Amino acid sequence: GKKHQASLARRAARDARDAEAAPARTGAGAGAGAATASRVRRTVVKIGRPGYKVTKIRDPQARQLGLLFEVTYPEVTEETKPRHRFMSAFEQHVEPPNSQYQYLLFAADPYETIAFKVQSREVDMRPGRFWSHWDPDTRKFTLQLFFRSPARGPPGPDASGTPTGANAVPTGTRINPLDPYLAPQQTARG
Repeated sequence: GKKHQASLARRAARDARDAEAAPARTGAGAGAGAATASRVRRTVVKIGRPGYKVTKIRDPQARQLGLLFEVTYPEVTEETKPRHRFMSAFEQHVEPPNSQYQYLLFAADPYETIAFKVQSREVDMRPGRFWSHWDPDTRKFTLQLFFRSPARGPPGPDASGTPTGANAVPTGTRINPLDPYLAPQQTARG
């Protein structure tokens, strides 16, 4: 109604007044307010998706599962460096949120941002466990991550040769070799 129209008129008058004052503030003493007001968003024409390769890896000593991502950006410029970030399932709006997953995003202009849906487990951020590397010669971005292992007891057998602590598996149980993090299952003995 009338209030809305009055507010629009006030806003138009204020914008016109600010537009006249803006050239005077563009000097060196303009301050922080002018820097944010004059910030222009870059628009880049996207040329498609980059090539990628994902490899499942496992550390034999720590028994940690991990992933190795290799993303190739052949058309990226010299000054551009690819970026990555983790996104919660609740941040994205493409699929219904599922707390069992998170997303790993890779971005570099002029390519589209790509995302990989991974398990929502804690990532091991210790040195040597989580790393990324951008090779400007081959234009390949590599990222390696390992998921933290569940809490376990002291590794290896005791003096008698039997496993100790959380690593001990009672007799009559079997472990799934494809997913050792699942609880051991009892075997039927008759």
